Amino acid sequence: MLERYKTVRGAGDKEIVIKKSRFIGYIKPVETEEDAIAFIEEIKKKHWNATHNCSAYMIGERDEIQRQSDDGEPSGTAGKPILEVIKNQNLKNVAIVVTRYFGGILLGAGGLIRAYTDGAVAAIEAGEVITRVLHKEIFVELDYTWLGKVENELRGREIRTGETSFTDKVTLCCLPLKQEAETFRNWMIDLTGGQAVLTEGEEVYFIEGE
Repeated sequence: MLERYKTVRGAGDKEIVIKKSRFIGYIKPVETEEDAIAFIEEIKKKHWNATHNCSAYMIGERDEIQRQSDDGEPSGTAGKPILEVIKNQNLKNVAIVVTRYFGGILLGAGGLIRAYTDGAVAAIEAGEVITRVLHKEIFVELDYTWLGKVENELRGREIRTGETSFTDKVTLCCLPLKQEAETFRNWMIDLTGGQAVLTEGEEVYFIEGE
């Protein structure tokens, strides 16, 4: 799993008008190609009477899946510019559809490329770019006498935490960055003089800065 990557927070849409043609950019985060195809079909169904519903998506840790569609526009003037915007903004796991309602003025190949580029950029702005960062769950079980000190140290190091469970002992769910998990383990053992029992959990993504 990637330690960090950029995507969008959620689905979004934004409309722009270029020489009387309406361009509506739609975006959605997707995890699979099936998700992307379903999203594109949903927009096509919504805008069944549009002149074009052009699209592109890029999925995978190494951007293995890349697809584009001009949907009747001249070859290379719509799907490719949308895909290039996704690449240029270093986004992963997103699908974009730019819907066009023709306004009566021909844009030419260069104009179309610029228009679909702008439509994709508008969609991304609506979706809100975020960075997802990989963390590692480490459950720290210790005696109650350690709780105050450990919590203070965690706050001081700004280490993300999850739920705390209380039984005969207290168990803290700590969420250090995946790349710092081993350092965290060693630090916690030193901090508690080897009194803490550490158990690893899952790898989890969180939005950077939240």
